[in-house]
Amino acid sequence: MTEDVEVEFGEDGLVPAVAQDADSGEVLMLAYVSPEALERTRETGRAHYYSRSRDELWEKGATSGHTQTVAEVRVDCDADTLLYVVEQTGGACHTGHRSCFYRTIDGETVGERVFDPDEVYDD
Repeated sequence: MTEDVEVEFGEDGLVPAVAQDADSGEVLMLAYVSPEALERTRETGRAHYYSRSRDELWEKGATSGHTQTVAEVRVDCDADTLLYVVEQTGGACHTGHRSCFYRTIDGETVGERVFDPDEVYDD
């Protein structure tokens, strides 16, 4: 029998979580997770995060329809970072790209744009 790993949430009550495509291994995004977000992810099988800018829990794709179905949640050796292994529907990035890591430090676009954010989000 296995036992859940106790996640070490930081002083702010959050841990970083990297979302990785289950099929390709591509790193899609990094966001933060609260205890409640982790609980909701485990309960529903859909990625939940905590928005530091909006100060609220959010489900990936609730607005855009670009969801993440979580195949597995991994925890690093220090138990202070999570890896969500996901099946991504559409793009992971709010800019319309498949991955948030769509450009090099030199500004070269290396990732694919898969949707128009102006058509998805009401800002």
